[in-house]
Amino acid sequence: MPSHAWWALAALLAGGSLLATALDPRQLDWQPALAAAQPWRCWSAAWVHWSDGHRWANIAGAALVAVFGWRARCDAFDALAWFVAWPLTQVGLLMQPTLLHYGGLSGVLHAGVVVAAASLCQREQGARRLLGALVLAGVALKVVLEQPWRGPLQRMPGWDIAIAPAAHLSGAAMGGVCALAAAAWRRHRLAPLGGAP
Repeated sequence: MPSHAWWALAALLAGGSLLATALDPRQLDWQPALAAAQPWRCWSAAWVHWSDGHRWANIAGAALVAVFGWRARCDAFDALAWFVAWPLTQVGLLMQPTLLHYGGLSGVLHAGVVVAAASLCQREQGARRLLGALVLAGVALKVVLEQPWRGPLQRMPGWDIAIAPAAHLSGAAMGGVCALAAAAWRRHRLAPLGGAP
């Protein structure tokens, strides 16, 4: 059975994005200079958006990731992996120290897609496993085509803000690491007592 925790996490990400409109984004966004002194920014940065279009695109993305995770039968282990990947996505941005401010859900959404796709690859067979592998390959291709090594911010046609490709790379990477950890924990917790997993 898919976990309600997956839906709850997607709702928290989307709902927080709406509530954050009432707050000063400079108090919530990711700033590498404040990472150690204000660690809550690892979470709150996901709720900061730089335009209405940015916010609504990410809220729609959260809904799509929620549905994908539900169809992938993501369980509580997967939901925990996505939750842990949330702050780690922003911590990964320390690799791009010239990105002085960051806000948005896109990195965390990349993490969620990777967790759900990895779940399909690990626990399913046949066409469902193939779908998971294709989604993982698609995320990897997208991240490479965005060329995060070109700089902290890039202008993309159709967007009214500059995007931070490093956030997509960080989210995908952290989602992958957390998905592997969740799979190992699942095997350990669900293994029969005294038997091999």
